[in-house]
Amino acid sequence: MPFSPKPPTPLLMRPHGLSRQHTITLGGVTFIPDLSGALFLRDEATLLVSDLHLEHGTSLARRGVHVPPFDTYATLAQLEQVLTATQARRLILLGDSFHDDVAHAEVADDVRERLTAITARVDTVWISGNHDPVAPRELGGTSADAVMIGSITLRHIPGDIAGGGCEISGHLHPGARIVQRGRSVHGKCFAADGRRLIMPAFGAYTGGLPVSSRAFNGLFDDTAAHVWMIGRAALHRFAMRRVR
Repeated sequence: MPFSPKPPTPLLMRPHGLSRQHTITLGGVTFIPDLSGALFLRDEATLLVSDLHLEHGTSLARRGVHVPPFDTYATLAQLEQVLTATQARRLILLGDSFHDDVAHAEVADDVRERLTAITARVDTVWISGNHDPVAPRELGGTSADAVMIGSITLRHIPGDIAGGGCEISGHLHPGARIVQRGRSVHGKCFAADGRRLIMPAFGAYTGGLPVSSRAFNGLFDDTAAHVWMIGRAALHRFAMRRVR
């Protein structure tokens, strides 16, 4: 098992806290975005998180790119804090929870214990991602290719939306950049247009792909779409057309 020392203090952690100003509504269901990049359905005590990419640092090291090997600890600590703060009873992980299909076998023993503790106390669903198509059975929870909440399909990669339906996905790691008062501000973001919501990546080493990039072409109705940029202490909502 690769050496994965625990850092003395949580590194690379973003602030967290449910937005007091913003909600995102799909299919008549209201979600509250969190500064961490999670999404909370208060009525069902359900927390949605996408793209943890645990053991990202280990994967990079195997390819000769050496970075501080603390990303898994920082990401996991962030997840534990948000679960505690929201008192969620259900956790749905929208794919790419591990950076590759062998990463779950490489986590340190204490990380494995913490993940197992989460799945033991919270109803956990691992949605398959392109990086981790097979769920880690030894860590508990259940696995699925997709989950339904009312008319909303939860899956990893954005897909076709049937008439009258909605979708929440991850995969694309949306980010946005805006210029205000001569200053350029950029960061990870939630992106949604009333039928589709794409979540930001939760992992400590994950970045944001600009929603202006070709990967997002055709996914949103730009006249109705907005982004919720994650700031240091608050979420900032802008019309999609301002950042595209």
